[in-house]
Amino acid sequence: MDAHSRGRADEIDPADQWVLNPQTGNYELRLDHSAGQPQTPSRPRRSSTATAAGTGTATEAPVPGQRRRRVSEPGGTGQQPPASRRKRKQGASRKKKVLLWTGGTMAFVLVGGATGAYMLYKKLDNNIHVVEPIGNQSAGFRKGEAFNVLIIGTDKRTGEGNGGYGDKNSPGHADTTILFHVSKDRTNATALSIPRDLMTSIPECQSRQPDGSILTIPGQAKARFNVSLGQDGRDAGCTMRTVKELTGLTVDHFMMVDFNAVKELTTAVGGVKVCVEKPVDDPKSHLKLPAGESVIEGEKALAFVRTRSSFGNKSDLDRIKVQQQFMSSMIRQMKSDETLTSPTKLYDLAEAATDALTVDKGIGSLSKLQDLAKELSGIDTKNISFATLPVIDNPDEPKPITVVPHPTQAPQLFAAIQSDTSLTEVKKKTQDAKNAKAKAQAKLLQGTRAEAVDVRVDVFNGSGIQGAAQSTINWLQNDEGVSRSTNKSNAPEKAAKTTLTYAPNQADQARKLADMMGLPASALKPGTQDAGVREPMTLVLGADFKGAGVPIAGPAKAPDVEKVEADKQVCAK
Repeated sequence: MDAHSRGRADEIDPADQWVLNPQTGNYELRLDHSAGQPQTPSRPRRSSTATAAGTGTATEAPVPGQRRRRVSEPGGTGQQPPASRRKRKQGASRKKKVLLWTGGTMAFVLVGGATGAYMLYKKLDNNIHVVEPIGNQSAGFRKGEAFNVLIIGTDKRTGEGNGGYGDKNSPGHADTTILFHVSKDRTNATALSIPRDLMTSIPECQSRQPDGSILTIPGQAKARFNVSLGQDGRDAGCTMRTVKELTGLTVDHFMMVDFNAVKELTTAVGGVKVCVEKPVDDPKSHLKLPAGESVIEGEKALAFVRTRSSFGNKSDLDRIKVQQQFMSSMIRQMKSDETLTSPTKLYDLAEAATDALTVDKGIGSLSKLQDLAKELSGIDTKNISFATLPVIDNPDEPKPITVVPHPTQAPQLFAAIQSDTSLTEVKKKTQDAKNAKAKAQAKLLQGTRAEAVDVRVDVFNGSGIQGAAQSTINWLQNDEGVSRSTNKSNAPEKAAKTTLTYAPNQADQARKLADMMGLPASALKPGTQDAGVREPMTLVLGADFKGAGVPIAGPAKAPDVEKVEADKQVCAK
């Protein structure tokens, strides 16, 4: 912004152009080149901020409540500020300058007193594209509550030079999708990537069409996740519903961006640092990079996140890893002093972001996006984790090219996010949960701890969830080594709670199984007579069953999934 670039010739910090006057308690705009007392300009200055916003020439307007400074007429003499006005300390720390810049800018933009600032605010506000999915109740951000934002990167080829990437006529499918979970205490966040080639159920949804009509689109039992957007007229609301059905998590808001967003955002921040283990020369994406670190922006940045031929086994899952590394680096760049102390970069970033975004009504204005930014501002990058939905090859395909959710790890990860468990602290929380559970159950159960192979149990499904008993058997036998477990199909009736019935001489087996399954003490039902040597215990899955391997009580146990932490630079392989 030109208004903020004045004064740079003599190394005046931009923060010092808009400062708090301790005598009046108001922010005042310093437009001269002096590092000393604010000087009154000899004539009304043209507001270049207003010009940048497309308003032409404008004179400065005072911030409401601010004392108007006298301005001399051309050829006249203006009255100087009182000689007693406090001077800026020359030794002000960089941190104080950042605070001045932040406070001054917020006052300048939010109060909207200056014509240029008001027009600039309106321009950014009008950049934002707003879509309200049918049936979605948009709400703000309530303190003490976690929230989830679905970030959808589409493969729509709008924008200059983007028609050459694949299907230029694509309506915009969900090419890159991330469920961004923000913890209720705002100390951490988890970014869960959902593979585009995941086979899942897409529920029936309603979508508003370009002509204003409302189209009801039937659900699909088995479909690629990426067609939850764009295909058959589906909008972002359909993708939100698909994610909720898949994960069990409520999606509060969505942000949708296309190819141009990557190019414009990376250019706005002056490039993003990436690292590759070996030189890249990809004829498909036209990406060329030397081994080691590089700073990329624009077209090269888009090629980096789009390429599938240069990393790993050339699959979408490996491309997701590269995208996570890229986004971690971009977050670090956005939060760096280099960006936060540059008025030009901040404006370019704000303009690029607002112009690239399509959002729901709940965050569909500049002020609401500022509210979102405030909610995220306190999260340290080391506590932002990128993870990918755990998957396995699709068993329905002879030569799998699609994937399905991992039967045990995926539910565990969903449960961890639902319980607000940070992946950066999951090992500690899991161990604490195990210790607490062991102490509680030690009082109830006595005897020697059994090995997994010693546990005999019959599993009945009283949960009402189809296949719950078999998925539990698969988990017990394949992941936990409980080979003497048997699927006894449905229980005689539905059960509200999961129960484990055992004989006194099976107490050690019961304790072992309770530890593995995360059963609360209330679920354990000891009998009065000893069981035979080969007699199994009885496990009845109830309505509180959340999935095979998912603890029924206590803090969630997250699986040991591969993740990228936003504060670390990782080289793509």
